[in-house]
Amino acid sequence: MGSPTSIFLSYCSIALSLTILTCFILQCPTATKATFGVHIKVVGDWTERFRDQLLLHSSWDATILPVFHQRSYPKLYVDGPFGSPFEESFNYEVSLCIAGGIGVTPFAAIFNTLLDDWNHYKLRRLYFIWVCRDILSFQWFADLLCKLHNKLWQENRPDFINIQLYLSQTDRIQKIIGEKYQVLNRRLFIGRPRWKLLFNEIAKYNRQKTVGVFCCGPHGISKAVHRQSNRDNSYGTRFEYNKESFS
Repeated sequence: MGSPTSIFLSYCSIALSLTILTCFILQCPTATKATFGVHIKVVGDWTERFRDQLLLHSSWDATILPVFHQRSYPKLYVDGPFGSPFEESFNYEVSLCIAGGIGVTPFAAIFNTLLDDWNHYKLRRLYFIWVCRDILSFQWFADLLCKLHNKLWQENRPDFINIQLYLSQTDRIQKIIGEKYQVLNRRLFIGRPRWKLLFNEIAKYNRQKTVGVFCCGPHGISKAVHRQSNRDNSYGTRFEYNKESFS
């Protein structure tokens, strides 16, 4: 078991037969949970066959699936982990995490870590901005956000995380609105973030502080976020930009 800052937000390589897959760690074993979760993007025949080896039913769509002890599973050999800039998100008092589309994947380790024990770290406020076309494509992550939000409310820290979701497609938005995702319903916006206004508001409410900015997404989003991080503001707030890549 690794320490949170060395393993939770890392790349790893998985060797299966003679094929090497680069993936992201979603969840690592902790003192309270023995689960080790990785994200493997299904692209092409090989990864499709690998998925079929793991799933009993092709219709299943979940991140962590139950283990059936009577089944024989492929062996995974993990090489790593290798450090990621996102490890530093726990070392700021305030962090701003921005994801575009599938770029949300590396942030899963952050939220799983906080879900296990948020009080262990220096981090005391987390802003999370997610820009995507259709949130139903990432339903597993929406479930994780709801779990973390509910945990923080139960522990009297509703101000710990600020969630904003921006959708560019509205044709299936009615499927999101419901009791299961009630937490996210009030945080849904149509369109794209107004980056200048967003950074200005964060600077205003965190005067004279250093905010860690962690971004993973398309080049356009990364460029806009980097530019805003470098802008001066009248509140003495400093933004430190960190970038990750996921494809």
